[in-house]
Amino acid sequence: MRDQVVIFGEMLWDCLPSGPVAGGAPMNVALNLHQLGLNSRLISAVGKDEDGEKLLGFLREFELPLDLIQIKADHETSKVLVDTTDPENIKYNIISPVAWDFIEWTVANDQAVEDADAFVFGTLGVRNTESLKTLIKLLQHPTLRIFDANLRPPFYDFEVIETLLGFTDVLKINEDELEIFADYFGTDPGIESLCNYLDQHFPMEIICITQGSKGALIYQKGEIYPHSGYKVQVVDSIGAGDAFLSGFIKTYLEEKSPQEILDFACKIGGFVATQKGGTPRYSEADIHRIGEF
Repeated sequence: MRDQVVIFGEMLWDCLPSGPVAGGAPMNVALNLHQLGLNSRLISAVGKDEDGEKLLGFLREFELPLDLIQIKADHETSKVLVDTTDPENIKYNIISPVAWDFIEWTVANDQAVEDADAFVFGTLGVRNTESLKTLIKLLQHPTLRIFDANLRPPFYDFEVIETLLGFTDVLKINEDELEIFADYFGTDPGIESLCNYLDQHFPMEIICITQGSKGALIYQKGEIYPHSGYKVQVVDSIGAGDAFLSGFIKTYLEEKSPQEILDFACKIGGFVATQKGGTPRYSEADIHRIGEF
């Protein structure tokens, strides 16, 4: 049987000057895992509106299951207004509140998490207390729980983050988030210092830190495993981190070694960076071509 992964959080339209693009980290991860051959299901919500129907239609094109996506008559489908006036400092206005701020606990989504091989969650999707309460209930299951920090100012709260870390088996953060975590917890901003602190204070198995074009590393049981990544011709970096996480999840569930996990995750992240948009279609053979030349 293929591994089953449930992802919790936002799905939305990124409103770019060139037009709307379907996105949201949890949705991107669900689509990547689906393309990698895993059974992925998304717990989220859209409005009962045209934008919501179009977003569901986009997912239908990938044949992603929609049974755990709620439709909210009282709340609109999520939009993010993207200001690209300064390409070096792109600004995002994540409109609030929207449908996924009000994800309800249901018997169906609870059973899905209980039966899953892994459960993925982040911070943006729980900026509202209703969705947060739902996530906390779902985290009671001893499924492998993967926390993708994905901090989006001002929509995170370290009291909430500390609560989520208490349920975390696998933590994925980027190098910018590492500095934010280190500042909050009062550790040195170095990788080893923060990871040692988190390892001592929270019950996690592994920490993965992405470093953009410099690759990524894994911290596990006091050991650090680095990977320098792959040099690619970047078309756009949208969704590359989500693809990386998807590759990490696939190989982690396959019980690969840290170096094998990082190698595949860096390859898929690099591949998506060579494509336009955050959810290009691909085969696993496309991914393995990264690094061949």
